[in-house]
Amino acid sequence: QVQLVESGGGLVQAGGSLRLSCVARVPGFSAYDMNWYRQAPGNARELMATITGAGSTVYADAVKGRFTTSRDNAVKTVYLQMNNLKPEDTAVYYCNAVSLGRTLWGQGIAVTVTS
Repeated sequence: QVQLVESGGGLVQAGGSLRLSCVARVPGFSAYDMNWYRQAPGNARELMATITGAGSTVYADAVKGRFTTSRDNAVKTVYLQMNNLKPEDTAVYYCNAVSLGRTLWGQGIAVTVTS
């Protein structure tokens, strides 16, 4: 059973925006810290953004000021708003949930930014 389902990826021109969503089919969603990772071809998977269960956020330097993560616990969804996209943002983006030693991953969704 797929417990994290991402949506919202696609193809966009440089300077454009996309919003990724991740629906978590898990009980106790509000207790999970939610993370967004990305993996570009030939590169390791990298952490881009975190939102804790309490709502605190942390961003990687590469996306700070351009990406915003938020969550809606009522619908068990976390979002990644990506603005001013650059070709180097091209990657597969993964939703990740962590709580009490349990880690879940989404299947990943592709984002392609053309110049």
